[in-house]
Amino acid sequence: QVQLVESGGGLVQAGGSLRLSCAASGTIFSINSMAWYRQAPGKQRELVARITNGGSPNYADSVKGRFTISRDNSKDTVYLHLNSLKPEDTAVYYCNMAIQTTELRYAEYYWGQGTQVAVST
Repeated sequence: QVQLVESGGGLVQAGGSLRLSCAASGTIFSINSMAWYRQAPGKQRELVARITNGGSPNYADSVKGRFTISRDNSKDTVYLHLNSLKPEDTAVYYCNMAIQTTELRYAEYYWGQGTQVAVST
């Protein structure tokens, strides 16, 4: 079994910063892509940022230049640094990883439980 555990959310004023972490544990052979999604109340879940196993990131236009995704493969962990936060960044943030549990299995996608980020004016 695989578990993704997130941490680092909270309440911050506009213009502030946060760092989210998501660590995978369990039976893991390899981790391909890692990503962060978010879901605001009444809206669909949207991709915020993704990073390949080679370390190449890509971002949603709404967060480019403000958020940075990174990964530590030795810890099976992905990070999201949120800078210059805006009230519209308020959402539940979910991590997502494509994980192979054994060499013979295809990668499957796993989700974290979500962490709340709230940005006040």
